[in-house]
Amino acid sequence: MEKPETVRGFDVEFPAAKAQAGKLWLFGIATLIVLAVAALAGLLPRWHRRATLVSQTHELSIPSVTVISALPGKSMAGLPLPAEIKPLIEAPIYARANGYVKRWMVDLGAQVEAGQLLAEIDTPEINQELGRSRAELAQAEAALALANTTGKRWAELLKTSSVSEQEAAEKIADQALKTATVEANRANVRRLEELVSFSRVTAPFAGTITSRKTDVGQLVSASSGKELFRLAQIKTLRVYVHAPQTLARSIETGQTAEVMIPDLPGIALPAKVVRTAGAIEPETRTLLVELELDNSDNKVLAGNFAQVRFTDLKVDAPLTLPSNALLFRSEGSQVGIVGPDGKVELRHVQLGRDFGSSAEILSGVTASDRIILNPSDSLVNGATVRVAESSTTAAK
Repeated sequence: MEKPETVRGFDVEFPAAKAQAGKLWLFGIATLIVLAVAALAGLLPRWHRRATLVSQTHELSIPSVTVISALPGKSMAGLPLPAEIKPLIEAPIYARANGYVKRWMVDLGAQVEAGQLLAEIDTPEINQELGRSRAELAQAEAALALANTTGKRWAELLKTSSVSEQEAAEKIADQALKTATVEANRANVRRLEELVSFSRVTAPFAGTITSRKTDVGQLVSASSGKELFRLAQIKTLRVYVHAPQTLARSIETGQTAEVMIPDLPGIALPAKVVRTAGAIEPETRTLLVELELDNSDNKVLAGNFAQVRFTDLKVDAPLTLPSNALLFRSEGSQVGIVGPDGKVELRHVQLGRDFGSSAEILSGVTASDRIILNPSDSLVNGATVRVAESSTTAAK
């Protein structure tokens, strides 16, 4: 075997040996690369699984919630309300004089004018008392005339000192007494004449006779309180309705409404608000409202039950939320609202009417708030949540 040549003390390798060394060096580098790739291939899945596990753990630690939006409840503006129809004017007619019914001129359903004769009462006792009072008046007037003549004569005699001043004063006082007696008798005569005039029962206003409770020969007394007739003016009717407290502030004089009567299906009669009670009734928490209804065609009968719908009301219906969106705690009623950053804000709300499955929210939330449905009892301010489902409606 040939030895390599030596140049100045150094060994000189042949080209074949140099090529063999280069191959070994490249093989080593490739081996290292393969080992590094294999190591990375084994570690990357572990890193990925660990990162996924951490992400999933973080996601699972954030509770998922369903959010809803509060919506306006049903407005009561168009809600029919029970009402009662009454005549514009209604009055019972009683006897003002004692006696017997001589005759009656009108019967049930008759149309009468103001001052029209309804019945006549025979008043013999009052007539006799009137005759006696007139006689007493004549007697008193005669006594007054004598007293006046005597008073003048004694006044002349006093000037000549023919009589004493005491006697003249007595005659003048007697004259004044007789004058007062005459006035008293005249007043009594006028009273009895008025009573006699009450024997003619007349209508105080134009209207319809809705009741007759007397007959010929019946004994009537001014103090008995027995009704003879009932008179009602039904060309214009009054409609009374008790509006709930939520509508009270929206009802004003002059507003229009619709009156619906079961006897007239499909017909809405126009009416106008003429006045209100101006105060809420504490027993019912309602406002008494009076409307006027034109009944010139006599379509509507007084005393009917009706329904009234206020068409001109502008009532902002309060927002409503399902009952399972509310939290009832010692601090009061609250709801959980999810902010844009996913943070929870517990907000106090003022409740209105409770409908069971839902409730009115008078203040505390707006229609744009995202409110948590079925909030956890452990929900606190600042908690992070994930919105899993969103709904734009609230149960009513």
